[in-house]
Amino acid sequence: MAGFSVQRYAPDRSAWGRLTARDSVVRRLDWPLLGSAITLSFIGSLLVYSATRGRDSLTHGDPYYFLLRHALNTGIGFALMVGTIWLGHRTLRGAVPILYGLSVLLVMAVLTPLGATVNGAHAWILLPGGFSLQPSEFTKITIILGMAMLLAARVDAGDQLYPDHRTVAKALGLAALPMLVVMGMPDLGSVMVMVVIVLGVLLASGASNRWVFGILGAGAAGAVAIWQLGLLDDYQIARFAAFANPALDPAGVGYNTNQARIAIGSGGLHGTGLFQGTQTTGQFVPEQQTDFVFTVAGEELGFLGAGLILVLLGIVLWRACRIARETTELYGTIVAAGIIAWFAFQAFENIGMTLGIMPVAGLPLPFVSYGGSSMFAVWVAIGLLQSIRVQRPITA
Repeated sequence: MAGFSVQRYAPDRSAWGRLTARDSVVRRLDWPLLGSAITLSFIGSLLVYSATRGRDSLTHGDPYYFLLRHALNTGIGFALMVGTIWLGHRTLRGAVPILYGLSVLLVMAVLTPLGATVNGAHAWILLPGGFSLQPSEFTKITIILGMAMLLAARVDAGDQLYPDHRTVAKALGLAALPMLVVMGMPDLGSVMVMVVIVLGVLLASGASNRWVFGILGAGAAGAVAIWQLGLLDDYQIARFAAFANPALDPAGVGYNTNQARIAIGSGGLHGTGLFQGTQTTGQFVPEQQTDFVFTVAGEELGFLGAGLILVLLGIVLWRACRIARETTELYGTIVAAGIIAWFAFQAFENIGMTLGIMPVAGLPLPFVSYGGSSMFAVWVAIGLLQSIRVQRPITA
């Protein structure tokens, strides 16, 4: 991949883990990355509260219901990040087979009576206490770790400069199994993210570009086949039709997107003020605490507030790119690149669908949208990035 030098991948085990009091874990953390993620989660808490405080049918009469749960999810996610840093991405590398097996079992469990359907996607497992789990969120992490382990093994050992074709084929097979299960739910939004992750991982690994072009060609052919064979559900076909022609059914399938654009457009430069948005308080935009949370920012915080979210997401991606460049092992580079591809595409898709430039796919905005599984997964990803930075070899 352009910008990454093969010489960086030569192992330097003598330096690993040699952290002194002067060069502690805390000092080596990427604070701009961490601060941006924390700020995004804080802004998300305000937006989630604004979107739900007046919806008694959702909050059961408690205006703080979603706010408290969002804060709890963020706290648990932060704890998972700390645990991930403590374990280290290199330790998790040895546990990849177990983590991968568990993630596959979880996504397959969705297809059993334990699974539940939410917004047309049979992608959830209901838990006691009113909580739910979306296993596909954690599958994104295990795909990244699993592919990185396979693609980097012989390169980091110094046996070869780039992954060979057999290794790439094994890595693609590892990713294909959970992706096929998730596609059968159907959860096409998550599958789209996973495909982008796979492409990002392959590009970072130095694998032949023929694999990348082959996946793109196969994806295009598969999309045509799925459409021609009628494998999409009616609501999915309606979403794509509304994206192609927003005026097709403005009161029906195109309602969400139209109302989202009205909400964002009404915010102007400075917004209507936090908790003062008429579209938000009037409950015109469905799923505003999850998929369409960006509309709250656009309406109540205006262009400046929504732009701040974009800047913070940009900082997260920038720092992740820097971590990917500075690590001396291919495994760390691939893991960071997979996370970059995941965050970048999911943020673009989420914001894009509120603006009408992307089809509605039911993907949350990282760190901002309400949702436990998504919040846990993105904070684990931050933990992996921080671990890669912390465990860089120490130069004299």
